Amino acid sequence: MKPATQSRRDPVTGKNRRREATNEARAVLRTVRISPQKLNLVAQSIRGLSAEKAVNELRFSQKRIAKDVLKCLKSAIDNAENNHSLDVDSLVVAQAHVGKNITMKRMHTRARGRGVRIEKLFSQITIVLRDTTKQPETAEAA
Repeated sequence: MKPATQSRRDPVTGKNRRREATNEARAVLRTVRISPQKLNLVAQSIRGLSAEKAVNELRFSQKRIAKDVLKCLKSAIDNAENNHSLDVDSLVVAQAHVGKNITMKRMHTRARGRGVRIEKLFSQITIVLRDTTKQPETAEAA
């Protein structure tokens, strides 16, 4: 028999509960064609910064992937403003974590009829913004 698991649905409204606290908003960028190690270099540069400073950091970055991370950051800012009614001026990048995604496997021909495998890595990034002026009412962060 399976153990009883706690439901993510709110018993009153029947909707899914939020994974983050009430003073947080997030955006996820999936299936980005870059290795997680390279994407993490850009994510490290914005962790802990205010949203405005993080946008400037990404706008003037020399890394190719910075444009895609900037789109994700702007999406998180828009989510905070429109969906969660948070103050844009007091947002801070609380988390910017990178994970692995799918891997494309390719073959590269070598001498004497051999072949070697080439793995083309994909990754994903999750950006969580936190409003520093609001206190979390129910911290159901996962």
